[in-house]
Amino acid sequence: MALEITDSSFQEVLKSDKPVLVDFWAVWCGPCRTLGPIIEEVATDFEGKAVVGKVDVDNNQEISMQYGIRNIPTVLIFKGGEVVDKIVGVAPKEVIAEKLSAHL
Repeated sequence: MALEITDSSFQEVLKSDKPVLVDFWAVWCGPCRTLGPIIEEVATDFEGKAVVGKVDVDNNQEISMQYGIRNIPTVLIFKGGEVVDKIVGVAPKEVIAEKLSAHL
């Protein structure tokens, strides 16, 4: 299951020695609801190999502003605390898994 990430927990999550995939989403966003189950599948598939989390942009505006999130869904992949890849919009599970695998 994807980790719920908040403004207050974000920096701690980034300290992981594993790649971190973060899905920026909102309850009212239709495409986000399409991507949600895909992110959950990726979280299950990469359990123990990567951290997969979700940030509700309405409730966590600090992180969203820090990374310039203007369109949702946006998926950022971090390694060593730095953004190493980005996906804007809904992408197939295979694309997300391939991008995350490249940083394992």
